[in-house]
Amino acid sequence: MASLLLSPNKPINATPPLLLQCLSPRHNLNKTKILIFPSKPYTSRKPETTTKCSSSSLSLKVQLDHENIEPQTLVFLEDDHRPLHEIWKEIQGLNNWEGLLDPTLNSHLRQEIIRYGEFAQACYDSFDFDPHSKYCGTCKYQGAHFFENLDMADRGYQISRYLYATSNINLPNFFQKSKLGSVWSRHANWMGFVAVATDPYQIKRLGRRDIVIAWRGTVTYLEWIYDLKDILHPAQFRNDPSIKIESGFYDLYTKKEDECRFCSFSAREQLLAEVKRLRELYQGEEISITITGHSLGAALAILSAYDIAEMGLNIVHEGHHELESTKIPITVYSFSGPRVGNLRFKERCDELGVKVLRVVNVHDKVPRVPGIITNEKFRFQKYIEDTIAFPWSYAHVGVELELDHNQSPFLKPTNDFGCAHNLEAHLHLVDGYHGKGQKFCLVTKRDIALVNKSCDFLRAEYGVPPHWRQDENKGMVRSKDGRWVLPERPKVEAHPPDTAHHLQQVLNMCSTQLEAP
Repeated sequence: MASLLLSPNKPINATPPLLLQCLSPRHNLNKTKILIFPSKPYTSRKPETTTKCSSSSLSLKVQLDHENIEPQTLVFLEDDHRPLHEIWKEIQGLNNWEGLLDPTLNSHLRQEIIRYGEFAQACYDSFDFDPHSKYCGTCKYQGAHFFENLDMADRGYQISRYLYATSNINLPNFFQKSKLGSVWSRHANWMGFVAVATDPYQIKRLGRRDIVIAWRGTVTYLEWIYDLKDILHPAQFRNDPSIKIESGFYDLYTKKEDECRFCSFSAREQLLAEVKRLRELYQGEEISITITGHSLGAALAILSAYDIAEMGLNIVHEGHHELESTKIPITVYSFSGPRVGNLRFKERCDELGVKVLRVVNVHDKVPRVPGIITNEKFRFQKYIEDTIAFPWSYAHVGVELELDHNQSPFLKPTNDFGCAHNLEAHLHLVDGYHGKGQKFCLVTKRDIALVNKSCDFLRAEYGVPPHWRQDENKGMVRSKDGRWVLPERPKVEAHPPDTAHHLQQVLNMCSTQLEAP
């Protein structure tokens, strides 16, 4: 993942306003000579820590040379010294994150939110948005080298499969299509991936083998919001017509196109078949299913989490006795996501034990829709849904972590709603959040330059250009004869050959459950 550095060899001419004030308000910042933001984003391996940043339960013990701050000395000890593998179920929402968000954000939870947010960001960084490319709408990298190309090889995960959806639905401002005549597909868009923790160190650190599902959203354009019809559609995943979801999300998740080899299975069918396959592959191991997404991808994350639970794919029967079973935890880390379904949908997610942590910026418009008229804040919502079947009633699912970009001294005031919606900005805010009423104070070594990767949000004095992330020469390379060409990409497998087999097993299992008394 490309990154920018503020040079360690040159003094910073303009003193960043309020920089490090959260650590020591008495510092003379005019004498600060050097400031480094490391090129690597957050790494999941335990950081070396010597300095404590406090809020509430943290103790503030900042030991800095006030006259000469050396590069990379601003590191931190965090509050929760228990190893993650001992408390991972709690971090994944076992108790609905009670006591982990306030009065101070738990250190393990902060790192996990950022880690899963970076999986969602990887969907943007690997997606081909260029309408002048015949590969527009695809992933730029092969699955075997996906994380390596994004500087994420140290995460310890491997791609299991890619996910595709048909673009032949009424969301014209979401799907990316090439303007060229010869293209990779007339009907499909790459929507995300399924990956599995395979590195022994990571599995040990996490305390389980983690299956992560990441859905692509919209990195800059918010016009897709206006495509939503606010029409509720019965989910139809079970015999309960009262459970409803927004029709655009439903179509995106369930529609398929027989003429397209990438969309011959719907996104839903692709996902369910793969989860079934992985569950069988790692039978007997401790497993978790973690789903993440930003914007419209966050809606798909919640919808697919509900679907997996409703279909019973997270239920593992032990031995030959069907009454003896355990549930694989399903957790959603949602970033800047809209409402997905009605109140009954929300209630059913709760009944199934789907855990959802929604990370939102109070200045972002997307989490406010759909359901402007009737939503979870309306005290008579349940009465209206049950009595008159009101067709525009929506409710958020899960627990909310509310952030405010005005609290960050690194960000400039802006009326650009795209900045307030930006995923990298959300991850920056998580990094500095310590609880309601607490000062903003960055904890991890995550580079602030990442905020401007696809927007213009950082203050000018940091010298980071806006929208800086782009492919070198837009992917063009020089051939042996000296000509500049766009190289052919290796063909990508549309679906694993056993997709139909595992999907049929899912359908058979669902049919058996419906027939059971």
